Amino acid sequence: VIPAQVAGVKEITVCVPTPRGEINPYVMAAMEMLGIKEAYRIGGAQAVGAMAYGTQAIRRVDKIVGPGNIYVAAAKRMVFGEVDIDMIAGPSEILIIADNSADPAFIAADLLSQAEHDELASSVLITDSKILAEDVSREIERQMAKLKRRTIASKSLKNYGAVIIVRDIAHAVRLSNNIAPEHLEIMTERPAAVLPEIKNAGAIFLGRWSPEPLGDYSAGPNHTLPTGGTARFFSPLGVYDFIKRSSLLSFTREGFMRIAGKVEAIANIEGLEAHGNTIRIRMKKKS
Repeated sequence: VIPAQVAGVKEITVCVPTPRGEINPYVMAAMEMLGIKEAYRIGGAQAVGAMAYGTQAIRRVDKIVGPGNIYVAAAKRMVFGEVDIDMIAGPSEILIIADNSADPAFIAADLLSQAEHDELASSVLITDSKILAEDVSREIERQMAKLKRRTIASKSLKNYGAVIIVRDIAHAVRLSNNIAPEHLEIMTERPAAVLPEIKNAGAIFLGRWSPEPLGDYSAGPNHTLPTGGTARFFSPLGVYDFIKRSSLLSFTREGFMRIAGKVEAIANIEGLEAHGNTIRIRMKKKS
């Protein structure tokens, strides 16, 4: 909402899922603070369809933004072209690059923070330390046993979790760039030294005191982020996603004459006679 407001969007609609028909007072309070006047009790793929095509109750929109599960991502992919979308933002992902200076408890907690989201969430550790890998694996089991959402977290880690041991941090960085994770945490002795080598990541968290939930809830940068490897070509949601541009051309006769011959030649090469005629007919005019 905030990037759209900063960009000057005048009409903003919010869709809020209410699985049991309840109205979340915290969401309502946030909308009130932001001045949002139009909201609907609907979520998931059905919300995407309603906003893309319109219903008797919901007006059709021009752009749909926001993350969701695999069904939301699929729905956004299907309606793209009817409306604009921000990106394909599916199940949550975290990748952590760590060396033997990292705290296993911190790493385990951060991996579990994404695993509890969704059975399809991905949580990956890449390290050059076999000892750290073993310590983190044990710490995950210890912490997961205390979670209320441990069934979801367990399935997520079983199907989409991984601990990868590499020969050095440079190799870890290359793997990370190939994966292009939604969230990337760098827990090495000198995380800032690793940063320049990172090419593909939605959001990057440097050091042991920068866990991913800070970005979710309070740090500031928008947290609608590319997933599924799309950080190779998508960026986080921002003000620029709500700004359109138009090309503007205005020539004098003198300016026209300077490039007219080149334009006519290219039109002739392409075999587009009418294109070339727009140039020739003007070149005959004296003013």
